[in-house]
Amino acid sequence: MRIVFGNWKYLFKNFWYVLACGLVPAIFIALSFDYTAISEFVHGYFKGAPRTGFLDMLSAFAPVRIDSALGGIYTAFAYILSSIFAALLLSLVEKHMRIGKRTMSGVGTEMKNLLLPSFLIIFLFYALGEIAAIILAAIMFAIFSLSSTVLVYILTALAFFVVAFLFLYVFEAFYLWLPCMQITGFRPYHAFLYSYRLSIGVRWKLIAAHALSILVAIVLLGGMSFLPEIAFRAAALVLSLFLYAGIFIRMETVYFETDKLDREDVIKSYKDL
Repeated sequence: MRIVFGNWKYLFKNFWYVLACGLVPAIFIALSFDYTAISEFVHGYFKGAPRTGFLDMLSAFAPVRIDSALGGIYTAFAYILSSIFAALLLSLVEKHMRIGKRTMSGVGTEMKNLLLPSFLIIFLFYALGEIAAIILAAIMFAIFSLSSTVLVYILTALAFFVVAFLFLYVFEAFYLWLPCMQITGFRPYHAFLYSYRLSIGVRWKLIAAHALSILVAIVLLGGMSFLPEIAFRAAALVLSLFLYAGIFIRMETVYFETDKLDREDVIKSYKDL
């Protein structure tokens, strides 16, 4: 259970500490959701007319917003700021777990070392999400050509679960790569090999944890898509804040757990010095 929920315990205990790292990117992540496409897809699906165009579905599913130039700008800022603040958040959390105290001393240097890996790995996550969205939209568009609405509902639900599982399976393989480079100092290739070996033992727990997050996101955003856009954006902001911070905190908590590293923020042995 520590693999699945340990990050949330840390987040809520140190909420104000990590809030600044998640708030700015969360604003642009929330803006990068295509409200119109999501709303039209969800409304049609629940009104018994689940047939949507390929590009509309892609806009609803994809992390890259393609409906307008402004949407593209929001996505670009979401990616850039997510990468920068991920480096900051990981630096802060790793140091807190290492020495047991929340301090900014030395964080700048570690953050600078993490910037390029953060940009590369978050680009990889965006790419995986975009590929999964294209595959899912293409499969659903093909399914929508069937005449039976009942069969369309069954097959689209099945397609979603299969594509989501494959996405999470691949996503998990790279999940501990960034904290492994951060903590061990290994070069990217060796860090990937080592982090992958660590993740194998907790693969299904990580998939379950991320699947739960996706389920919460779908329920919340799907439900809020029936409300005005301002309510949808507010819900998306709160969701993005918690999921963004939670994903990167989980990287650290799971890495410390799998690599058998002591967490000073938990054991507080520094108080005996």
